[in-house]
Amino acid sequence: MSNQQSQPLAGRVAIVTGAGGGLGRSHAHYLAGKGASVVVNDLSDDSASAVAEEIRAAGGKAMGFAASVTEFEAVEAMVAKARQDLGSVDILVNNAGILRDKSFAKMDLADFRLVIEVHLMGSTNCCKAVWETMRQQAYGRIVMTSSSSGLFGNFGQANYGAAKMAVVGLMQTLAIEGAKYNIRVNSLAPTAATPMTKGLMVDGALAALDPALVSPGLLALVGEDAPTRAIMCAGAGNFAASHVTLTEGFYAGGGEDAGAQVVANWDRVMDRTGEIVPEYGFKQAECELERAGFTGPIFERG
Repeated sequence: MSNQQSQPLAGRVAIVTGAGGGLGRSHAHYLAGKGASVVVNDLSDDSASAVAEEIRAAGGKAMGFAASVTEFEAVEAMVAKARQDLGSVDILVNNAGILRDKSFAKMDLADFRLVIEVHLMGSTNCCKAVWETMRQQAYGRIVMTSSSSGLFGNFGQANYGAAKMAVVGLMQTLAIEGAKYNIRVNSLAPTAATPMTKGLMVDGALAALDPALVSPGLLALVGEDAPTRAIMCAGAGNFAASHVTLTEGFYAGGGEDAGAQVVANWDRVMDRTGEIVPEYGFKQAECELERAGFTGPIFERG
């Protein structure tokens, strides 16, 4: 096996947030094993430093950096340190997160806001901090951490689910805006046994959901030939994709009976035959106008 095959990320610099333990630690070790120099971020300096030392002891390159992803100035300082010590930032894995699970009826809005702040705004802060660097170097690979809770819903996780679907929306637009700068943005929806998930599943299931069985999916998402706007679902060594799709639907037009027509044709609205994955948001408007018989330019030319 050639060095390029065994270390395809050689020369790249990666930041992994929330990497002091659990899935983030696994990600950091995996990327380092593939040749990347890794910035191990965590709230705890001891945890970040310990994982960085593990990587160095295994022959990899790593540095620890303690910072809360909710504090933009601290994230900026981390990016500046990475550029100073390692030369660039090529890869960002937004992994930091928390849980505050309760049914919506019992959920405190302060906990709802906190989960949004860590997952959505934390990812936003990190993306913003690396964005200009990636634009200038015409290279960037960003991974958001989504979840089945956001994609499909889970009881007791309204806050977490809202945040995890929100980062998919962030991914969609950043992928479009970053395309001409060779910045590719994807999402990973992992299922892994971590300190955050302990107590939710039986021991046998947790054993099968080793975080190390998720991290290999990163290679497809951050490599030279990475896709963009992909949502990868990964767990127990299985890798699949999730899609946000648009059905052909049903044209009811206007009029007093339009609502009744929608109700009567609900099966056609939901029929997935011929569904598409729109390449951008305005594709929905284009499809709707076409079915309504509109022809010609849609947007004002400025």
